[in-house]
Amino acid sequence: MARIAGIDLPREKQVEIALTYIYGIGRTRARKACEGANVTCSTKVRDLTDEEVVRLREFIDANYQIEGDLRRERQQNVKRLMEIGCYRGLRHRRGLPVRGQRTHTNARSRKGPRPQVGIKKKQRLQAGR
Repeated sequence: MARIAGIDLPREKQVEIALTYIYGIGRTRARKACEGANVTCSTKVRDLTDEEVVRLREFIDANYQIEGDLRRERQQNVKRLMEIGCYRGLRHRRGLPVRGQRTHTNARSRKGPRPQVGIKKKQRLQAGR
């Protein structure tokens, strides 16, 4: 089983697709990593030799910021925006869309489920009265 950046790559998939399981690597970066490490993109992960896995791992570590480091940097960028109080930081703080989307309707994924207004359960009448 190939393990790169702390992620176990699925054995039955092609290398190009399997590398996308790593946070920070999409199809384009996966293709470039394969080219840089001299690995055929269409090879299944189970067919990779140990040498090829090492070359891939070294190329990715040397050229890309991935997984924990990338997550931490993105989190720090958002925190910085919130601290300086810019518009984007305020939108992050309030949990609203940041990039200009409308909020009158839609934006449910950012705002969460609609609050229920005006729905009350009828009180049950006590039996025997």
